[in-house]
Amino acid sequence: MDSHTVQPSDIRDAAERIAGHVRRTPILQLGEMHGASIVAKLELLQHTGSFKPRGAFNKLLSSEVPPAGVIAASGGNYGLAVAYAARETGVPAEIFIPSTSPQTKIDRVRAHGAHVTIVEGYFAEANEALAARGEETGALVMHPFDQPEVIAGQGTLGIEIEEQVPDVDVVLIGVGGGGPLAGIAAWCGDRVRVAGVEPEGCASMTAALAAGEPVVVPVGGLASDSLGAARVGDHTFPIVRDRVERMVLVNEDQIREAQKALWSDVRLIVEPGGAAAFAALRSGAYQVSPGDRICFVISGANCDPATIGV
Repeated sequence: MDSHTVQPSDIRDAAERIAGHVRRTPILQLGEMHGASIVAKLELLQHTGSFKPRGAFNKLLSSEVPPAGVIAASGGNYGLAVAYAARETGVPAEIFIPSTSPQTKIDRVRAHGAHVTIVEGYFAEANEALAARGEETGALVMHPFDQPEVIAGQGTLGIEIEEQVPDVDVVLIGVGGGGPLAGIAAWCGDRVRVAGVEPEGCASMTAALAAGEPVVVPVGGLASDSLGAARVGDHTFPIVRDRVERMVLVNEDQIREAQKALWSDVRLIVEPGGAAAFAALRSGAYQVSPGDRICFVISGANCDPATIGV
């Protein structure tokens, strides 16, 4: 047994716990690219438009919730997930959202009944405000990526991918703080090669691996609302370090082109962070091995279609 805080048994338990609360999202066969067979996991069809409810429900359903309810800091997608999970379970929620988040995400969090507090800056600043509120009220803190229960919930993606694509060789996913990357890697172990993709302007996991530990890096740019964690997690980092095949970087032009291609080819509107993995495949930033069966995760769709030019 390794020393990681998330084990396959935790992920299996999470799958049983959240069953009935989350969707088993479909896969889409996309043919061949660079000699590899490509499959997309359509997690943009999850409740609230991203994979985040998996971790939110697992954390909420495995915790004792105080009268003050739950609080979370999020660029939008996790805030949506926590607001949705809290509403479904009858729990009050407050979400701290960075000012850099799209108005579409902010409006949807409010629509789910959560109280929204806008914080000037990025995720790090929102997280500081969250910590202060937690000290003040005793509310349950729901971290977007660095709690074992959240990682295990996101890891249920790995279970579904292996069941839906039993001959999968590689799983590719965009990375912010590393929750789904760590969860999928913790589940798949040595059976599947797992790789992460970061935008050049949000390369906190790449920097952490180079430094040998989580470090704070400046973040910004096109995908920063969903992948803009300035520091990866203390729980996610060792799993990624030990289990993930590699990290690759993509630039904003590659992400934009991936978004446009997903719309023109399969009529999917995908947010920048959700298109990062496809950008790595399409551009060749992730170099495939001919004959590989590759599943990439389309992790979210919460963006204004006008920003894609459709």
